[in-house]
Amino acid sequence: MATISSIPAAGNNVLRRGMTINDGSGWKKSSMAGDGSAQLNARLWSYRTSGKAVRAQPVMGNKNEGKGLFAPLVVLARNIIGKKPFNQLRGKAIALHSQVITEFCKSIGADAKQRQGLIRLAKKNGEKLGFLA
Repeated sequence: MATISSIPAAGNNVLRRGMTINDGSGWKKSSMAGDGSAQLNARLWSYRTSGKAVRAQPVMGNKNEGKGLFAPLVVLARNIIGKKPFNQLRGKAIALHSQVITEFCKSIGADAKQRQGLIRLAKKNGEKLGFLA
């Protein structure tokens, strides 16, 4: 496969109307007219248009959903009180927990980076225990 670079090979003069190409065996000069540039352009175009890119669909949700000690209790509470009020309640609980972590960090003199690390750790632990199911 040929790759294109606008950087000329070492020791060569700067190409004014061309570019350097690497066809796998080394860098070579190529002018815009001739030297197989039409073949190169056709080849590159075929690489660009030959197939449709396939993207993985993003997966939303918790990777530990249904797992953890407290997951059944959390799912039961969500089903009883409803999804929207449950998410509001969970948001308030997370905010209060973050405030507790912040106050703890202030009391021991931890900086903002350490505080953020503790909040991330709390989130990971919450996922493992099933609080975020």
